Amino acid sequence: MKRTTRGQRALRATALGVGVLLLALASPYTTAFADEPSPAARVDLRVLVVSDGGPATAAIAAELDGAGTPYTVVDLNSAGRPVIDAAFLADTVDGRPRAKFQAVVLPNDNPFAVGSAEMAALVAYEKTYAIPQVDAYTYARPQAGLQVPVPANGGYSGSLDGVRAEVTAAGSDGPFGYLRGTVPFEDNSPTVAESYGYLARPAAGADFTTYVDAQVPGSTGRGSLIGEYRHDNRRELVVTFVYSQYQQQFRLLARGIVDWMTQGVRLGAARNYFAVHVDDVFAADDRWDSTLNCTPGDVDCPPGQGATDPIRMSVDDVRDAVAWSRQRNFTMDLAYNGGGSDEYRDEHNGTDDTADAFIAKRADFRWLNHTYEHTYLGCEQNVTVIPWTCATNPDGSIRYVGQAEISRQISLNQQWGERADLPLTSSELVTGEHSGLKLSPQQPDDNPHLAPALAANGIAWLGSDMSRDPGQRPIGPALTVARYPINIFYNAGHVSEQVDEYNWLYTSRAQGGSGICEDQPNTTCLDEPLDIATGFDDYIVPLETRIALSHVLANDPRPHFIHQSNLAEDRIGYPVLDGVLDTYESLYATNTPLVNLRMKDIGEELRKRAAWNTAVENGSASGYRIGAAVTVTAPTGTEITATMPAGSLQNHPAGATDFGQPYAGTVSGWAAPAAGQSGVALTLPTALTPHATPAEGRPAHGVERASGQNAPRPPVPAAVLRPTRAVGH
Repeated sequence: MKRTTRGQRALRATALGVGVLLLALASPYTTAFADEPSPAARVDLRVLVVSDGGPATAAIAAELDGAGTPYTVVDLNSAGRPVIDAAFLADTVDGRPRAKFQAVVLPNDNPFAVGSAEMAALVAYEKTYAIPQVDAYTYARPQAGLQVPVPANGGYSGSLDGVRAEVTAAGSDGPFGYLRGTVPFEDNSPTVAESYGYLARPAAGADFTTYVDAQVPGSTGRGSLIGEYRHDNRRELVVTFVYSQYQQQFRLLARGIVDWMTQGVRLGAARNYFAVHVDDVFAADDRWDSTLNCTPGDVDCPPGQGATDPIRMSVDDVRDAVAWSRQRNFTMDLAYNGGGSDEYRDEHNGTDDTADAFIAKRADFRWLNHTYEHTYLGCEQNVTVIPWTCATNPDGSIRYVGQAEISRQISLNQQWGERADLPLTSSELVTGEHSGLKLSPQQPDDNPHLAPALAANGIAWLGSDMSRDPGQRPIGPALTVARYPINIFYNAGHVSEQVDEYNWLYTSRAQGGSGICEDQPNTTCLDEPLDIATGFDDYIVPLETRIALSHVLANDPRPHFIHQSNLAEDRIGYPVLDGVLDTYESLYATNTPLVNLRMKDIGEELRKRAAWNTAVENGSASGYRIGAAVTVTAPTGTEITATMPAGSLQNHPAGATDFGQPYAGTVSGWAAPAAGQSGVALTLPTALTPHATPAEGRPAHGVERASGQNAPRPPVPAAVLRPTRAVGH
């Protein structure tokens, strides 16, 4: 039997080793069940994903996975898969009927063979327990509540590249109320098909509500892309376009799809995060030499070659950073090197106007210890060769920077920041170039002296490079927090330098570049060098904006980083940051703000997620609903994460408080038992209106789908199956 599962194992809640979350539901949906069993049925908070191997069901599973929502995948292509029958879908627990899944995701409205008993079992299950069904990507047809998408019916089938879909009034009032209104479909390449779908009107007599639509090409009419079809006491979310988990249009709509199918009550949570670290503040960064194609003073130039020409922020740059932060209402994290200021003062008669200007406005930023002198804290580097290597001892072992020097760099910078009265969190650290951590191929292991130095200085959160060390892992007492590098180079203060170095790195040898892009896996070369005058605005900024935004929309709290040089001279870092913020504001409603956390809070979020996800994976965390009550079990010490309707309260022995934090029209957060409680109790508001719920005894509308009328398999563009790789990433 092949079945992909997040915590599939059935649980028996015991008094030892589990915490219990009890939610008293005040009927958040008008009708809990189409035909309420007696006693009330138990509905497990788990989603069934039936997959045919296509990208749409995989995308929904990825969304559930990222949020920490339990689900089970049944692969229709697996010969050993379980049969979906009444016993698979429901049973009895403690004398009470149990629905094992709170929602069903199918690849289309009917993926089974003619006369399928499995489809009949699903239909009966959904009707009995009022279980919603998502048709992840289906052909528009009467069986799905839509007209066939031909011009005679005002419909369309074909490419949706570049289409600007819209959330309807019903969508805004319902599951997509977190969006501002427009849903742009990607069109990243004029030569690659990136999307496909159907625009169709509701079928005659169908009880169909469109949530997201688009204008039919060549017409003033509009057709549905996502809508709800209600028939025979069943509810289906009908999606008529294909997507992958990486495409922006899916990322924008994924939350609404999950909210709809879980009816706003689910385990797991998702938000949109964006934090930006600015490294090397108070220090200076070496400058790219466009003639030598290397950076004098750094390890990519032979020793003594070229003249150093450092880039360092000025007082005007500081004023601009303060003004930008205030105007954007966005706080940057400044990773500072106090030794850079001390060195500058030594060379300029004790003055450092830039540092003084920053310190005067220190409250406008968050501050990170980046070590005193930004020295390399891994192995001792042999820079007489390119690329550099680790120096070795006589026995051939790697020679590492010692614990005393690592500790000195941490503590001196901490003391410098305290003297400057910077608002620091002493448990955070980012070493220069993330040094001390393993670096392939030169240094395959962490510096063994790093962990004890972190312990001696009370470091709990250590920055790492997402591109080479992505997972959170322990380094002595600390946990790593991976940071995304934005591909705006540390050694570029001017647009011309950025484009020149970009061309060198990302063009082939035949095009005059280094050819590095030809040698590195998962890297794509430019077709031709970028224009020095236009390449930055026309290519680099849009690409880096799109990549950073893809992280923001993926429920990924990990921060991004640039360098102080990017806020100096031409200030080339701001266009990407503005691109992310402007695009986000154009897409999301004010009830769904960007979440900007400092590093320790990001690390704590990642730590909690890891514990929760492990519990879900091994079956020690799960939840279920019985009538107006929801129960969630998790191992002792593991906080649970949940998303609930706005107005939910957490009950304590001394009274009730608000549960979670408002976000995207719901509330979500982490919960743990209060003192004296064995579990967490929540109460939901009494006057909640569902997005749409079939009322008991409601007349059937539209065409009842016969189980033998399986859906045709619609086309999938190549770019959906194989996401286009970005140059330089």
